[in-house]
Amino acid sequence: MKIGLPRALLYYYYNPLWQNLFTNLGCEAVLSGPTTKEIVDLGVKYSVAEICLPLKIFCGHVASLLNTGVDYIFIPRMVSVEKHKFFCPKFLGLPDMMRHILPELAERMLAPDICCRRETIEDFGDYAAFARPLGVSSGVVKKALAAAISKWTVFRRYHLQGCTIEEALARLESGPASASPPPSRPLTIGLLGYVYNIYDKFIGMDIIGKLRAAGANVVTFEMLDDYTVTENLRPLRKTMPWTFTNKLLGTGYDFFDDPRIDGVIHITAFGCGPDSMLGKMLDLIALEKEKAFMTIRVDEHSGEAHLNTRIEAFVDMLRRKKMLIRQAR
Repeated sequence: MKIGLPRALLYYYYNPLWQNLFTNLGCEAVLSGPTTKEIVDLGVKYSVAEICLPLKIFCGHVASLLNTGVDYIFIPRMVSVEKHKFFCPKFLGLPDMMRHILPELAERMLAPDICCRRETIEDFGDYAAFARPLGVSSGVVKKALAAAISKWTVFRRYHLQGCTIEEALARLESGPASASPPPSRPLTIGLLGYVYNIYDKFIGMDIIGKLRAAGANVVTFEMLDDYTVTENLRPLRKTMPWTFTNKLLGTGYDFFDDPRIDGVIHITAFGCGPDSMLGKMLDLIALEKEKAFMTIRVDEHSGEAHLNTRIEAFVDMLRRKKMLIRQAR
């Protein structure tokens, strides 16, 4: 049996878990290809204009999988991975939206409700319904899930060692020996953004590669441990209702306080509701901490030349600032 996995949204965070889960269940996991202009156009064609670019891209990936011979397409309803915190409402309604825009998908969708209290999303009850359509027993699903969680835990451990998601995936596939120490660069930039905004090459336009080429080390939210992020949010009277937005905010506090971080960049998609709140809070923190901060907002019309110019100017500013501080000493 073939299961289609759209290469979009939380694929970049949970793919080792989901892909290994279906493989352990004896299925062939079929990934959609990397995001291209054609996939974006397909998503724009089927989706409503009001949703953000990452969701349009998700629609395009799902539509591209329909004609690949897969038996089912995996579209989880991401509800919660933390007590009293949730995902963006569009994530909660994703399976319903996909049924509406692609009616032929209705009988070919695996859409579990992921609602638990840990980001390991390991609650068996969320996946128990897989047994019938995949023709396996509940015991087989439970065993396959445990093995997949173990794989994902190693993946997250690599993040905490300073690997990007792409580097962690490479280490997961080839083994720890494939990793090499990162080269020393004169600057360090904290990069804030949801995983799909940073690691989807169409949205993020390889921003990590561009920053490294410009002479900057890059740190992202998944490289910080959950305890540090949570502690940074503790002084707030009230946090935001979205788990991953709080992760970015807690990471932002850490970046702005860390003297090793020379500047902070926030990459966001136009029309993102949670980011409309997060972005303002980051602006205020940057003013208070007096640290260089830049927001990059993208949509389906964004051009790479624009990103290159802004990165070049930002890095050049940080480099000159560091030189002046060194001279003043």
